[in-house]
Amino acid sequence: MNTPDWQNRTELLIGSDALKKLESAHVFVAGLGGVGAYTAEMLCRAGIGNITISDSDIILPSNRNRQLIALISTEGKEKVRLMAERLHEINPLVRLTVISTFLNEETIDKVLETPFDYVADAIDTLHPKTLLISKSLAKSYPLVSSMGSGGKFDPEKVCISDISESYNCRLAYFIRKRLHKKNIRTGFKVVFSPEPISKKATRIITGESNKKSTVGTISYMPAVFGCYMASVIIRDLL
Repeated sequence: MNTPDWQNRTELLIGSDALKKLESAHVFVAGLGGVGAYTAEMLCRAGIGNITISDSDIILPSNRNRQLIALISTEGKEKVRLMAERLHEINPLVRLTVISTFLNEETIDKVLETPFDYVADAIDTLHPKTLLISKSLAKSYPLVSSMGSGGKFDPEKVCISDISESYNCRLAYFIRKRLHKKNIRTGFKVVFSPEPISKKATRIITGESNKKSTVGTISYMPAVFGCYMASVIIRDLL
């Protein structure tokens, strides 16, 4: 079977056997914001043949400075539907599972019944993020998790490590703290940056149940995190 023209350069780099391996893999990307949308797109462009995407949010005007699918024309639309359309435009043969429900104790077990080859956690709220991590590890699914890209400015500071080796990242600190209560201290990779966050880049907010503060972001940092996430998955699968 001939390789489609759009995959010729990927095949030239990794070879036809590796391309077939990616085509047969199934990856779950949870969260399609600044980081997760880039992760999903890079996986699709690399030839991952089965992708499950999950997000319950819609596009807001504030998303436009950093999120791949955030445009004036997409405001108010479901992120997961927009991402599905985009991935099919990249690879019409990609097999997509689209989940628009919020991941919590009532929904997570059903989602994780699928035998995933890798899980990409790009959720930005603590409880569902910790839940996905702990449940995925319990099923022995390989997992990579994005820590906080907000407040970071220097892409050269971004690191990949085991969760136990992450440092100087507030989100990673709270994730480690919650996981320690579940006796989880190691066993999955994270993308993080130890770059200090300026206090001027943080603003306290009220009226949102899942958020107590908002942190300034620059256009390229979530994209860098998302590309790092995809690279971990692709390199591990191969």
